[in-house]
Amino acid sequence: MGDKKKVLLGMSGGVDSSVAAILLKEQGYEVIGCTMELCKNSSCCNIETYTEAKKICKALGFEHFIYNLSEDFQKHVIDDFVSEYKICHTPNPCIECNKYLKFGLMWEKAKSLGCDYIATGHYAKSVFDKKYNKYVLKKSENEKKDQSYVLYTIPKDLIRHLLLPLGEYKSKDEVRQKALDYGFGVASKKDSEDICFIPDGNYKAFLEKLNFKAQKGNIILKDGTILGQHKGLYRYTIGQRKGLGISYKEPLFVVAFNALKNELIVGTEKDLYSNEFMVKDVNLLLVDSLDTALKCEVKIRYSAKTVPCTIQKIDNNLVKVVVDSPIKSVTPGQSAVFYVDDIVVRGRKNRLIIEKR
Repeated sequence: MGDKKKVLLGMSGGVDSSVAAILLKEQGYEVIGCTMELCKNSSCCNIETYTEAKKICKALGFEHFIYNLSEDFQKHVIDDFVSEYKICHTPNPCIECNKYLKFGLMWEKAKSLGCDYIATGHYAKSVFDKKYNKYVLKKSENEKKDQSYVLYTIPKDLIRHLLLPLGEYKSKDEVRQKALDYGFGVASKKDSEDICFIPDGNYKAFLEKLNFKAQKGNIILKDGTILGQHKGLYRYTIGQRKGLGISYKEPLFVVAFNALKNELIVGTEKDLYSNEFMVKDVNLLLVDSLDTALKCEVKIRYSAKTVPCTIQKIDNNLVKVVVDSPIKSVTPGQSAVFYVDDIVVRGRKNRLIIEKR
């Protein structure tokens, strides 16, 4: 990337962003640390995280700022999370946070400080690829920790200004050892895997505090047979088996929602599989258009494995996905992210429905 320049590093007070700071310093960048106050007293925004981030920056000789972006977080992440559940979608708030906050407003802050780059402790790679003659977003070397799936909303033009120092690490143990070598106590800090604004993981209680009402309705089979009653559609997810409160001759799973009729549709495990589905409102990264069918791989949730597929543009806002083998639990509100050679090709923005065929 040429001469080493100034970079704004997002810091959470955890081991990943702390090691990212170490690596950027070793690589000769002029680093400024920042912590975004997104949701006060949450798992990622509290006195402990602010203090730890400032301590790391001081030890490395960096400036550190705290930016209060709580109103933006409320608007773009929490309000979106609530809106998605209202239409029976299962959202991924981390994707919206990355899109609007970490790689949106943070980049604006970076430019105002005269920074050439932004950086985070995400496990992915932003590199120049000779084959495609451009900067691309790629999977991390650490397959278990790879976070390229949640980064697909990054604007194409930002990839060349993005530094992801942890992308080359093959294990979390290596990252922790790096922090330990510098004597940083965060080396042993546990990873945060909860939704930051719902630290106890009880999203149902969170929604109910926001006046979600448990409006009961019918649980039905695809043929309309009524099997019982549900406790509010927001309390269920595609693929759910436990807690349905119904009996049948074979195991049943949530396969769809009918929000207009307030119906929960269930079926057998085979009903969870799809050969094709449609995605809307995509973010192109590797390619500029999709005028011909493209063979690639698709991932439909963060924890899922990629599956070979063919994607074809139907119109400017609609793409048809045909998978080589049936794929389980395609879920409205989640994201479909596509890869070629471990490079993110494109992704579907979180809020629009995946239509199962």
